[in-house]
Amino acid sequence: MAALSLGGCSAEVEDFFKSAPLGTADVLEGTPEAGWDTGARSGATLFVANKRGNTLSKIDLASGEEVLRLDSCTNPHELATSPDGDHVALACYGGTTVDIFTSADLSRVASIELGDNARPHGIVWHSTGDIYATAEGRKSIVWIHDPLGETETFEYATGKEGSHMLVVSPDATTAWTTDLGSRTVTRIDLKAQSAPLSVTVGEEPEGIALSPDGEALWVSARGSNQAFELDPATMEVRHTLDTGAFPLRLAIRPQGDVAVTSDLADGGLTVIDLALAKVVRTIAVSSAEEAQDRFQVTILWSDDGERIYVAETASNTVAEVDYSTGEVLRRLPTGEGGDGMAILH
Repeated sequence: MAALSLGGCSAEVEDFFKSAPLGTADVLEGTPEAGWDTGARSGATLFVANKRGNTLSKIDLASGEEVLRLDSCTNPHELATSPDGDHVALACYGGTTVDIFTSADLSRVASIELGDNARPHGIVWHSTGDIYATAEGRKSIVWIHDPLGETETFEYATGKEGSHMLVVSPDATTAWTTDLGSRTVTRIDLKAQSAPLSVTVGEEPEGIALSPDGEALWVSARGSNQAFELDPATMEVRHTLDTGAFPLRLAIRPQGDVAVTSDLADGGLTVIDLALAKVVRTIAVSSAEEAQDRFQVTILWSDDGERIYVAETASNTVAEVDYSTGEVLRRLPTGEGGDGMAILH
């Protein structure tokens, strides 16, 4: 992994794609083998933002087939689905908008402008119906109220470099961002007129997740190969754990018992018991030797917590991993540079 700079920011990681080989060897067909239980996947759809292809993919999880792929926007990264499941929102990192598509046929129905140099990246479509997105180029986050109706936008400054990913509290009163360039995590009060609170957390914090009960904030720092548990209110660091190499993302199982980090440089997942604040196992999705050809990025849990979906951006695949056994069940083909993902059931 000599080509990968741990000290770089997102733009430098993106530059790596220009020289990384797009390895496709040993990619399994998306169709399940005979005898596999596809009942849990029946009716489930995986959406993938293809950042190199500037497209949006729709994949049927029962068959493993990509059923639709259409043009989306420039360099789309993260995406989110609406609470009613009728729409998908894309953060258009190469531009200044959040674009919204129907989940049925991927028709674009809205393009919401966030301002000059916005570079939106992280995105949450909240249960309230509102959308929240980072505007990395503006050192801020944007609250998009009523995105499919009488849309209003409200901007909150983080004042930090590279405000990249975000989470929002269940009651929509607080948001937290990871700020890659500033080496900070920032807490933003969305309702009160109070200054943001930022704390230094590792090197290049990027992955972020809030526990289902809202009592713990977990962050992965890709540059220092660590995960951190923070108090969401005080921002005090409670626990620091070592992870695999370059933990680009962190995702908490819907059941709230464990989190996993996506360790790009060694092609694995680090599993953290949240109650114990302890690493309990690792899962090999590929290997350190394959890591550059796969370029493992975003991770996503199935609702039942039985599978983990792992976007492999360089090989244009999504690995479907059985959480219990750690087995890679299949690799699903995507468009060029599949990254952000969401599942609808």
